[in-house]
Formats: sequence, C-alpha cells, structure tokens
Amino acid sequence: MIQRRKVIIGSLGVAAAATAAGCSSSGSKSGDSNTVFTESVANNEAAAPAPTAVPVELTVTPADKATGVSPVKPIVVTATEGTLKSVVVTTGKTKVDGEIQSDGSWKSTDDLGYDKSYKIVATAADSLGVTTSKTYTFKTLEPAHLAEVTFQANGLASIKTGKTYGAGQPVIVAFSREVDKSVAEKAIEITTSPSVEGKFYWADSKTVHWRPAKYWAAGTSIKVNVNVLGVRLAKGVYGEKNASTNFKIGRQLIAISDNRTHMTKVYINGKLVRTMKSSLGRGGGTTGANGQHISFWTAGGPHVVLSKERYHTMSSASYGVNDPSNPNYYVSDNVEYCTRITYSGEFLHAAPWNGSLGRANLSHGCINLSMADAKWVYENFILGDVVDVKNSPRALPIYNGLGDWTVSFDKYGR
Repeated sequence: MIQRRKVIIGSLGVAAAATAAGCSSSGSKSGDSNTVFTESVANNEAAAPAPTAVPVELTVTPADKATGVSPVKPIVVTATEGTLKSVVVTTGKTKVDGEIQSDGSWKSTDDLGYDKSYKIVATAADSLGVTTSKTYTFKTLEPAHLAEVTFQANGLASIKTGKTYGAGQPVIVAFSREVDKSVAEKAIEITTSPSVEGKFYWADSKTVHWRPAKYWAAGTSIKVNVNVLGVRLAKGVYGEKNASTNFKIGRQLIAISDNRTHMTKVYINGKLVRTMKSSLGRGGGTTGANGQHISFWTAGGPHVVLSKERYHTMSSASYGVNDPSNPNYYVSDNVEYCTRITYSGEFLHAAPWNGSLGRANLSHGCINLSMADAKWVYENFILGDVVDVKNSPRALPIYNGLGDWTVSFDKYGR
C-alpha cells in the first residue's frame, strides 16, 4: 500500500509539470516542454525595444552671438530634458565664476567687463548619461566714455573709508564726467544708523552732496553705495564700476563764534568745553585785481572744517589783492595752527600780534585766536566739525567751502 501511494503522488507531479510547461508552449508536445519554454523567453527578450533618450536642449542668456550686452546682466544656462554637468565662461584667459542654482540652472556670480568678448562652453548629460557640449559667444557693450566715482570730504580732501568725521560732514559723491542728475541719484544708496531723512544738493553737474535735516548725531554710522556699472549716466557715458565707502561721526562738536561779543565758544555733545577770546573780520572791503568786491567781514553762518595746517603762509593775493602798492596787500609767512573753514581762505589761527582778542575785530576775515587756543583747536577739531559765525552782516555762500548748512532743509537741494 505504501508503494502504491508513492506512485500516485509521483504521477500527479509529472502531470502538473507537463501542464505548467504547456502553459508556455504554442501547441507543442508535452515531451518537449522544457525546450519550448526556453525559446519563448528568448524570443520575448529579442522583441523588447532598445531604450532611447530625448535630446538635451540648452538655453543660454545672453543669446549666442549677441552684442551690446550689459556687463551687469548675468549669464544663465539651462538644460531641458537633461542635466547640466559643467559651464565654463571665459574672456581671454580670465574665467567668470558661477554657481548651479536650486533649479539646476547655472548662473554667473561675477560682473562682466565693458567691450569684452565672452565664450560659454556648456556640457549636459541626457537621461542615459550621454554628454553633449556646445559653445556660445557674445560681446558686452562698448561705451564712448566711462565715469569714475570718488568720495570727497570736501573740495580739498577725499573721504577715508572707516574714518571719523564731524557732525557737519555731508556725503559727497563726485563723478569724473557730467551726468544726468536724476539717474545718478537713483544709483546712490545711503544707509545711516540711526536712520535719518536726507536730501541731495548738486554743487555742479558732476558733484552731489547729501545731508540730513539736522547735524549728525554723535556716533552715527554712514554707508554709501554707488551702483553705476552698466548704468547709462548721460549720452555715451556709463559708470566705470560700482563704488562704496563708509564713515562715522564722532562726538558732536559745534563752535559758536560771535562777531559782536568777540568770543568763540565750543560745545561737545551739547556741553560747553572751552571759551576763547577772538578777533573776527574788521569789516569794509576793497576791490580785487579783476574788479571784484572783496569783503573783510568774516562770513556769517555755519562753516565746516575743511583742513588743518601746522603752518600756512597767508597772503591777500589768495582772494585777489596782489598789488604790493595796495594798502590792503599783505603776506604773513608761517602762521601757526591754522584750521581752514572756507575755500576763500578763512581760518581759525594763532594771531599773537593781535592785541585786541576778545575786544575788537581786526582781521581780514579769519578768526584770530591766542596761540594756546589756536593750538587747542588744531589738536581737537576734525574735518566736518561745525564753526557757526553769528551776527555777521555777510552770509556764507553755499559754494564757499561746505556751506550746506547755511540753507534750511526745506530749501536744500536742486
């Protein structure tokens, strides 16, 4: 009985195997089931189509062979139906840096130059990993003229980045060529801490000032960015390159020099720190070599410190009296401790020869001080400090030094 059961189980297993083989055959004999199954699989594999890839499409900005391209326009390379592998941009032997963006495109991170030819070699891989490289070229615009940007403390000195100036120091941006004022103003970014409102004033067609409504508060920080690369500032004139600077305001020093009392008082952060006997301009005037009227009054209104000189030779020829036979002609060599407050030659300086300090005005327009006081001013005043002359019948013109504060804020500007 045991033997018979084994046979039956074995017969069932053979039949099942034949049936399974027959499922893969096409009317073939059961005895050849294994051979038919193998051929069927082979035929199915041969019939499967070979994988293909969609061609990669590269898009480049600026367009191939473009001309007159702005140097601030970024280069962008994008691959469709593929993946960017590398982008190399060169002009001559110089390479332009760039980065792959989150969307897979490549974007330049360097500014370009004017009147330069650029070559782009972009390599991308399709879905099967096959790489393709293509080359593109373009040329940037060629301006007729370039305008350089510099920063001034005044007409005699430049702003030194990171240095400290006085409470009357305006921001001054100078262009090397005449520019469209409205376009130039839009390119100038001024950030202050604490934040203050300010206005532009154009001293001429190339030089612009910016000041707040009131004197700077002590400790204010000022940052200036002039973004002119690629900007058309006038017909045929483009900004040469972007420029920036920063400076800070130190203690707020305001000197008040009174034409009537013959005294000069110095306040630091609102506190009186020094009172000095003075002698201002004697008044009256004369006629210069070119027929111009020359006044001997010290100009009234807020002045700003422009420079300091340990010694300075003062002469009437500096303002137009150059004839030695003129009774108003003079030359004073090596005047000591000179702090300039106008372009025309007004200084605070030592005048040991003047015996009327604190009692009478005898100068040709300067503020005469004792040797000790002039030395103290020379050692403690900085560029941008304010010297406000009171009770003078002659007003300081805005253009003679930094007369920016002689104009009310509502009337300041162009």
